[in-house]
Amino acid sequence: MTDLRGTHSLRRSPLQFHFYEKSCPNVEKIVRQVVSSAVASEARMAGSLLRLHFHDCFVQGCDGSLLLKSIAEVIEGEQEALPNANSVRGFEVVDAIKAALEQECPGIVSCADILALAARDSVAVSGGPSYPVQLGRRDSLTANRELANKNLPGFNFNVTDLVAAFANVGLSARDMVALSGGHSIGKARCNTFAARLTPDPQDPTALSSSYSSLLQQQCPAGAASDALVDLDVTTPIQFDNAYYSNLLSNRGLLHSDQVLYSTPGATRDLVNLYAQSNSAFAKDFSVAMLKMGSITPLTGSEGQVRNQCGYVNA
Repeated sequence: MTDLRGTHSLRRSPLQFHFYEKSCPNVEKIVRQVVSSAVASEARMAGSLLRLHFHDCFVQGCDGSLLLKSIAEVIEGEQEALPNANSVRGFEVVDAIKAALEQECPGIVSCADILALAARDSVAVSGGPSYPVQLGRRDSLTANRELANKNLPGFNFNVTDLVAAFANVGLSARDMVALSGGHSIGKARCNTFAARLTPDPQDPTALSSSYSSLLQQQCPAGAASDALVDLDVTTPIQFDNAYYSNLLSNRGLLHSDQVLYSTPGATRDLVNLYAQSNSAFAKDFSVAMLKMGSITPLTGSEGQVRNQCGYVNA
């Protein structure tokens, strides 16, 4: 496991690496078992669980708010926000983890912490780095659909948009490029990149002709096609740096992927670095995940530890 516990920006975090050491010592073992089983059954689930943590942390911090189900006139959930609707998934795996932990140590482990651990384990079981996770988050009492619509980066974002969206939650451009490597696993629907299937030779982000032809076969009706396409055409279920190598040859599926390389400047330099060195990518990704997981968590007596991840306690 990569040892990042001395990382300067994490020393001031209210979270702790061994938060459940006495109260629920088997927490990480239990989460890893459930995640491993889920990913073995469906490789796509790894990307889905990673994305849950990301989409949770970008909206009022890493507090499990994304997991709350909408209840008329009570909670307007984030799952129906435009970046999430018919897209975020994996809630049944989170619920299975929660059920197992409630049997082991009732009322102890928060759903927000489950998301952080499940994201790490999804990366690890897919061949990526296994980094230490800080714990001690509490679960929110509210969700914020409006903030989800505002804060979550879009698939059509350019580099300026991406840098601003990540800076808004305290993450650097380097963090942004490293975290974009999460697209080493997972899938996207045709409508998220259908506009890219019409070639524009003047566009530096345009798909390579061979890759565009392949995608047109997978999405024959363009945006109306309901197909799912691998985000990484080279090693779709292996968490590695092939995502960045793809960008060098204009095989970034989403516009927001390809701009990282096609836009001259610091992001292109980082893409080149990560394409050349899987270890450099793994290290920076691990650091960035720890930073992202520390975005304004609820701790101490704030919030609650939910009994069921989709609902506030009665």
